Amino acid sequence: MVTDPIADYLTRIRNAQMANHRIVEIPASNLKKRITEILYDKGYILKYKFEEDNKQGIIKIALKYNAVTKLPVIQSLERISRPGLRTYSKPQDFRRVKNGLGIAIVSTSKGVMTDKEAKAQNVGGEVLCNIY
Repeated sequence: MVTDPIADYLTRIRNAQMANHRIVEIPASNLKKRITEILYDKGYILKYKFEEDNKQGIIKIALKYNAVTKLPVIQSLERISRPGLRTYSKPQDFRRVKNGLGIAIVSTSKGVMTDKEAKAQNVGGEVLCNIY
């Protein structure tokens, strides 16, 4: 039983990149689906597909690598808010990730979004993870 599904999601992506896998399969949830959509919109992954099975479903993610150096596009996946220590932030207190080059994924009352989108809508929330 996984006690922190977001940390498991990030770890599966991190491990697949270290092993130079092209595709990673992750058990689905609505929160993980939204995080996957954000990663795709921001250009961190190539493509994704949601598959339904008799249980909870599967997310298949095609990882993106640099064509020249063969290094993964995602340099770091860092879990911020954990079950043992939740981290919340107001819109004016969002910290820039990698001097503005990365994104923070925030769970707000208006849904899961990036820190820049949350700041534009003037909503705070739980900072789930940083990605760059």
